[in-house]
Amino acid sequence: MLEKGKIGVHQFTILAILFTVGSSILIAPAGIAHEAKQDAWIASATGLIGGLLMVALYNRITTRFPKTTFVHYSQAILGKWLGGAISFLYFCYFFILSALVLRNLGDFITTQVLPNTPIQFVHIFFLVVIIMGIRNGLETFTRTAEIFLPWVMFFFFIMVVLLPPNFEWRNLTPVFGYGMKPILRATIPVLSTPYMELVVFLMYFPFVNNSQKAKKAFLVGTLIGGMLLIIISLLSILVLGADLTASQMYPSYSLAKKISIGTFLERLEVIMAGIWFITIYFKLAVCFYASTMMFAELFKMKDARQLYWPFGMIMIVLSIVAYPDIPYSMNFGAKIDFPYSLPYAIIFPLLLLVVAIVRKKKE
Repeated sequence: MLEKGKIGVHQFTILAILFTVGSSILIAPAGIAHEAKQDAWIASATGLIGGLLMVALYNRITTRFPKTTFVHYSQAILGKWLGGAISFLYFCYFFILSALVLRNLGDFITTQVLPNTPIQFVHIFFLVVIIMGIRNGLETFTRTAEIFLPWVMFFFFIMVVLLPPNFEWRNLTPVFGYGMKPILRATIPVLSTPYMELVVFLMYFPFVNNSQKAKKAFLVGTLIGGMLLIIISLLSILVLGADLTASQMYPSYSLAKKISIGTFLERLEVIMAGIWFITIYFKLAVCFYASTMMFAELFKMKDARQLYWPFGMIMIVLSIVAYPDIPYSMNFGAKIDFPYSLPYAIIFPLLLLVVAIVRKKKE
């Protein structure tokens, strides 16, 4: 394995939390409310259940191969060429996912914070910070995650505490007012982002110093991150209402603008922005690091660090070309992402597990 460092179980849990929250905390409530209306929080909870089932599937795979990377055991199970081809497809998936996350960040900055700044400069600046964070290896940026998680939880707690005066409980009624079909439709984009994307952690399992506890840590991290997303969906409906939540591009950011205590504590959207910058940083770092490590291992390179800058430049271009504008990105997330992610999140992992069981492949 190219990566020689090891991370603790606690650090693995933190990575799972930050990745799950990721970009979803800012953009997910709008899409869910568009389909499920006032039952958006129920759709978010249903998505979490599906996400935990997928995590259980990934844990079954890593039970058989606890100390080797996805590239190694896919070739051991399916053979050198077929396993290598699937590994290359996963590299493409992780790399394109990184470009999408980078584009999400650029769209937010250029529409809400710095509207006159070219999006390319935002992407370049943020990607330089990403590369500086991961160039010293996995241990370094997971320790950084330990530092930042308390701040994420603190900002989130402050927002939850200050919002109740703006609650409109009637916004939640009638529960199941449109039946189960809209809730199930809304669950589909929730599954694709972020839960299907958790397959990226198959590249991280071998680096956890306790493989048995890593499985529980993965479940716990996903559960905590999913609960935070349920809470933000619930808060958006309670404060903004279903219609306004669905019409906003970043409803949770608008939600934070509603905080007002007297005349001295207002417009605390910086809290939500702070949460989002931290979580999306680690989501992008996890995806970008996994893609470069997978490419380097697949092509038997001695060091993945030489890929960071060229792949970073390619990603900046890809983030503009593959996702040309905000409506396209929103349509991709709502209609295309689920069928696109389905093979990588469920079909290929199931194939690997079934073939490993049939052929009695085990580390």
